[in-house]
Amino acid sequence: MVWAVARPRSARLQSHASQSPRRACRKPRHTQAPAAAITAPKSKVKAVKAVEVPKGGAVLDSYQKALDDKPIFTKACTSGIGFAVSDVLTQLFIEKMDFDLKRLVKMASFGFLLHGTTGHFFYKFLDGKLTGTAPLTVAAKVAIDQTCWAPVFMVMFFSYMMVFEGTPDLIEAKIRQDVFTAVKGSWMTWIPAHTINFAFVPSDMRLLYINTIQIFFNMFMSVIGNTEAVAAE
Repeated sequence: MVWAVARPRSARLQSHASQSPRRACRKPRHTQAPAAAITAPKSKVKAVKAVEVPKGGAVLDSYQKALDDKPIFTKACTSGIGFAVSDVLTQLFIEKMDFDLKRLVKMASFGFLLHGTTGHFFYKFLDGKLTGTAPLTVAAKVAIDQTCWAPVFMVMFFSYMMVFEGTPDLIEAKIRQDVFTAVKGSWMTWIPAHTINFAFVPSDMRLLYINTIQIFFNMFMSVIGNTEAVAAE
């Protein structure tokens, strides 16, 4: 038989006292709140939608679409705007004269009615007959443009100026007086400009390129086109 020996009461109290400091040193456990329960303060600033600014490529795409839909009208408008801008710049910054609205209408209407339309058909014809961008082809196009088309264009330009002014009887005098000066100015400007044009610019974009250059050339044309014609005696 095994007899259980009971510890004295004093021994039990001593054992309990030795364990109490260890239990007292234990730190209380903190439970973390669920992540969903912790919410950041909501911002009162509303998101602003970005404003889309048309890029250069989008503008050219829109212009190309207009050329595809209405090629003659688009080129006529391009020329009309080009001639109008040229005349405004000429009157304000070169001649520095009292602004002549009638003259502005005369130049802009020539660009819209004749320059854009005739240019469309002429360059379409030229590109159809001489295809490619080989150096000899480009040289031939420039030669035809400046020896055949430039004189015809100048005669057309001066004739329109005189008819608009109500003096068709001075057409011949105006042509004799200024056409050679105008053609020489054309050669100085358009031989290098058209070399780039026929070598690198797509056919349907030719008038846009030409009118960009022509804004400056037309300052010269605006001055010479609006000089008074002297009738031959």
